[in-house]
Amino acid sequence: MKLFLILLLIAVMIATVVALVRGIIAFLRTSEADLKAGNGPSASALKSNKMMQQRILFQGIAIAIVALLLLMASNS
Repeated sequence: MKLFLILLLIAVMIATVVALVRGIIAFLRTSEADLKAGNGPSASALKSNKMMQQRILFQGIAIAIVALLLLMASNS
């Protein structure tokens, strides 16, 4: 069980980094013309926002797994 949680933690940490990088790339693709258009958020801004929300979700899952691992370690 502990090995499974450690592997799951590593997978979630990788997913967090991937979501962060994708969000930063989407943010950097927002052009000045998109910002000045005034038509609301652009597609790249919406994608950046979505990726950052996924990053927060993955971070929350990682924290929960770490807490579970610490709980298991303190009981043994």
